Amino acid sequence: MVFSDLTSRTVHLYDEWIKDADPRVGDWPLMSSPLPQAIILGLYVYFVTSLGPKLMENRKPFDLKKLMITYNFLIVLFSLYMCYEMAWTCWLYYFSKFIELLDTIFFVLRKKNSQVTFLHVFHHTIMPWTWWFGVKFAAGGLGTFHALLNTAVHVVMYTYYGLCALGPAYQKYLWWKKYLTTLQLVQFIMVTVHIGQSFLVKDCKYQFPIFQYIIMCYGCIFLILFAHFWYRAYTKGQRLPKTVKNGVCKSKNN
Repeated sequence: MVFSDLTSRTVHLYDEWIKDADPRVGDWPLMSSPLPQAIILGLYVYFVTSLGPKLMENRKPFDLKKLMITYNFLIVLFSLYMCYEMAWTCWLYYFSKFIELLDTIFFVLRKKNSQVTFLHVFHHTIMPWTWWFGVKFAAGGLGTFHALLNTAVHVVMYTYYGLCALGPAYQKYLWWKKYLTTLQLVQFIMVTVHIGQSFLVKDCKYQFPIFQYIIMCYGCIFLILFAHFWYRAYTKGQRLPKTVKNGVCKSKNN
């Protein structure tokens, strides 16, 4: 009886809450409810942290060089398009986060499990989850700034990893890994400052103020995590990418 009553109340609250959703996105893929993405992200976390490593334990690493070259440069083109077309790009940006789950799957299939870090998995999981709510309830406006900024960074980042996947002959062109990480840090500083100023402008009203706090938390959390990564990698040298150590690509956090 208690469980039935709780279920009924939960369904009622969900129905009331979903009424405020943006009607334009109701029929778009993955936007009908948060359940499809919850299943996808749950399977992703399970595969990259448990099932994948177990399946690969006694197998040789897959040779994904050609696939990774194609994948990285397609992400570059996709990111360029999203930078240019910011109308329905809120959904495109959200959907691109599912494509980027392949980053981690490639790590697992190549038995590069040391690169499946908390920062990497957390970033790839939390981004699509939070952006579903952004697209569903507040597509466009203030929240698109960090999407535009992130797609621009991804143009640079996936160009780097596309060149990295081409092999040793291109290693001499990849001396700028440290500056790529710095660019990512600047990105989160800009996101935090941009959303922070909205709290100070009285006439800057946001449709759903809770998203301001979510974006602020997002910016601060990733600024701290990436700053910690930068400090360990480039100050203490504990997780230096192999491009810095011996000319072979390694780290991939975005």
